[in-house]
Amino acid sequence: MLARIYCPAKTAMQSGKASSRGWRLEFEPASARSIDPLMGWTSSSDMNGQVRLSFDSQDEAVAYAERHGIPFRLHKPQEPPVIIKAYADNFATFRKQPWTH
Repeated sequence: MLARIYCPAKTAMQSGKASSRGWRLEFEPASARSIDPLMGWTSSSDMNGQVRLSFDSQDEAVAYAERHGIPFRLHKPQEPPVIIKAYADNFATFRKQPWTH
């Protein structure tokens, strides 16, 4: 029953970072999913696959896992590079390609 602790990534559909501020603890799947032959739905007998715990900080998530004896793997978030742009750069003379509409 290995758990993973991670910070969720920013959604690609929005420009905000509201959903990526907290930390999440999820359990790794213990068994493979099976396909129902009649309906084609996937199912699993692993109930821990439905558990998702949210925390405000990484330390809280790690403390919870250690307090309850849950083995875990910690995934550090990758920070995106900060690219500073200015509108005036569109009209600069050092552009590699000409600016056109």
